[in-house]
Amino acid sequence: MSEELDASDPVALPPATLARPARVVDTEDGLTTAIAELSAGHGPFGVDAERSSGFRYSARAYLIQVSRRGGGTHLIDPIAFDDLSALGALLVTDEWILHAATQDLVCLAEVGLTPTAIFDTELGSRLAGLPRVGLGTVVSELLGLHLAKEHSAADWSTRPLPDDWLTYAALDVELLPDLRDALAKRLLDDGKFAIAEQEFAHLLNWQPAPPRADPWRRLSGLQSLTTTRQLAVARELWTARDEFAQSIDMGPGRVIPDRAIVAAAAQLPSSRAALAGNKTFSGRHSRRELARWWDAIERGLTTDDLPPMRVRGTGLSTPRNWKDRHPEAYARFVCVRAALAEISESVSIPVENLALPEMIRQICFEPPDEFSPQSIAHCLGEAGARDWQIELIHRQLNDCFERVAADPTQFLAAAADVDE
Repeated sequence: MSEELDASDPVALPPATLARPARVVDTEDGLTTAIAELSAGHGPFGVDAERSSGFRYSARAYLIQVSRRGGGTHLIDPIAFDDLSALGALLVTDEWILHAATQDLVCLAEVGLTPTAIFDTELGSRLAGLPRVGLGTVVSELLGLHLAKEHSAADWSTRPLPDDWLTYAALDVELLPDLRDALAKRLLDDGKFAIAEQEFAHLLNWQPAPPRADPWRRLSGLQSLTTTRQLAVARELWTARDEFAQSIDMGPGRVIPDRAIVAAAAQLPSSRAALAGNKTFSGRHSRRELARWWDAIERGLTTDDLPPMRVRGTGLSTPRNWKDRHPEAYARFVCVRAALAEISESVSIPVENLALPEMIRQICFEPPDEFSPQSIAHCLGEAGARDWQIELIHRQLNDCFERVAADPTQFLAAAADVDE
């Protein structure tokens, strides 16, 4: 009698395999053939994209994978084509299955590929209450197959792409139709499919966050700098690096690492020779483009536009800072946080999927003038909550607000400082 396979042990699971060898589509004839095969298939399309994050400056797609039952799996090189509209016209005819859709929607839209319906297997896994939602883990859990993920951080701008990378890329989409069906069954059995449908529909209008006002302030180690002049030098070096990295399409961190910029800014070198003597500032592009970096440092050393040490955020401060100045808002947040944790456990949906953290902070800080389930539901809707989220949490939030209004001290006394 055979032993039962353990889905938690990938070694015990059979490996995922392709129906046919993976090949790159990089000619017009090849693209026409791929579209014809996909057209002859049926059901939703498994879709994925591979970028070269960290290796290239751009976030463009360097490989697009499409799979469909009866239509095969096709690896399309978008760099080889000026126009993918024929593929886009086919893909709008049915649902797309993606894993972590927000990672790929922007780069796919850049080449003219935009969905009209989405099933996100990562988001669906979260709603289904799976403890881990990486593609390999979910495939193991629901399909009983081991999906290797060793090339997820590869440089997909490489040409030609190695055969084992192509196999990896093809498997990422070839399994998606089966994974979608297994996950849909789990969601239906748990009474969550309608919830998932609302979330997937919301993805169709998803937009990435706008660029930061001072992106240079994200430099790793920036907090070690102690003067505004050092910050000015770091800003100018970051800007020079970003412009150069964009011009050669290379990841900024591969041009000069953050630690080298921070080290140079901390040093405030008095000459180009002094910069050259900085041992941290010793990479290939650090040396080859030394004149460029010294020009940037000189701008930072001489500018009158000195940045402040800290910038006040445009949004709300974190709730742990409310306790003394805004005690009732803090008490509301403490109560609501506990209520959301209970709801999350009862429905097996992560707290962050019940409501966006910013949404909860906002309603706790600025609640409606009159408390009622209806007023709380209205506020949540105005903030962008979906119907299912409102239905699950609005009464508990109203209960929290009324309890805090009656006696906030019980929550202030019982709660330790909040750490989101």
